[in-house]
Amino acid sequence: MLKPSLDDLIKSSVRSILKNKGRTILTSLGIIIGVTSVILLTSIGNGLQVYINQQFESLGSNSIFVVPGKVFDDKGGFNNSESARYITAKFRYQDITTLRRNLRNSLVLPQSIAQISIKQGSVIKKDITLIGVNSQYGDATNITPPTGNGRWFTKEEDDKKTPVVVMGYKIAQDLFPNGNIVGKRVNVNGKNLKVVGFNEKKGGSFGGPNLDEYLFAPIGLVQGFAGNDDIVEIIIKTPTKEEVEATKVEVKKILLKDYDEDAFSVFDSSQLLNSINAIIGTLTIALAGIAAISLVVGGIGIMNIMLVTVSERTKEIGLRKAIGAYPRAILIQFLIEAVILSCLGGFIGVALGWLGSLAINNFFPARVTFSSVAIAFGVSALVGIIFGVAPARRASKLSPIEALRYE
Repeated sequence: MLKPSLDDLIKSSVRSILKNKGRTILTSLGIIIGVTSVILLTSIGNGLQVYINQQFESLGSNSIFVVPGKVFDDKGGFNNSESARYITAKFRYQDITTLRRNLRNSLVLPQSIAQISIKQGSVIKKDITLIGVNSQYGDATNITPPTGNGRWFTKEEDDKKTPVVVMGYKIAQDLFPNGNIVGKRVNVNGKNLKVVGFNEKKGGSFGGPNLDEYLFAPIGLVQGFAGNDDIVEIIIKTPTKEEVEATKVEVKKILLKDYDEDAFSVFDSSQLLNSINAIIGTLTIALAGIAAISLVVGGIGIMNIMLVTVSERTKEIGLRKAIGAYPRAILIQFLIEAVILSCLGGFIGVALGWLGSLAINNFFPARVTFSSVAIAFGVSALVGIIFGVAPARRASKLSPIEALRYE
């Protein structure tokens, strides 16, 4: 009886696969597409989570957000009921005064919004968001213009409602493509505003605003453009992270004197981050699962080709069994061939997925992790084993006499 070693079986499998390189690549194509898709989609999900975490870290772990409406449901997820639609509800400036009086050690940063048209020379941009904030807002939220890009507006300019503006990166580039931005004037709804600074490129987070397309100005000035003194959001910065929970309780206690419980939401950055990450995580898993369907399709392709291979090599199998080859050795060799095909597709898919993620990262956050690569490649190898069993068993059970007579 012949009893070849595992090394001999692997070499024999590789030689068989290399005899028809074109068919080998086409057979692995389904696995290649599946692994590439899984890695690309998971890298986008992972990159998005990292990006969002970075955005919230820039705000600091001691940030509390107060918005009209009920943002979260009882389970901690985002609320989709009517009470979540808070865009028409507003706070009053009296609320800011009350909060500042009771939270003396914390920064209370109100925010108002006006939709405006802005003109500079022949360039006109409509439906632009002008955000009204105070002089402390820039430093507190880390969006002050970097060195060389001007400055944030001062407390005096804030108190006097001075017509000054800080521009987002994209608006500044659209209005002043040739540079020389600081000190120039722009026309906002018929009123001239002086540009005192502009931000570096920041982009926007998942489901959130693109800061590059926003303008910032003293809150009193913006309320004049809006025609009201509504406050659409309040950010509270506590001295330390440890004071966040106690401050949230105090804020709720203060606002409940004038508002119903469902009329507003008080939450910190970790709550919002956890909810967003949960959504992204679920979405990433769902998309990766859909992409993994192509791995099953690829596995079926491998099984079909291996069955064809068994038929093509029936005489070879019969001859080997006639001279004493173990059925188990035949089974293992064909199983190895199926696994090599799937692993080859896995290797190529990993390479393409990694290169694709690098390309996507130039336009959208994408990050390949070891776990996503390991899972995608592991599944591709498993597919080869599962779908290679049937052809391998068929080859091992062929009768040597019938196989030698096969035409």
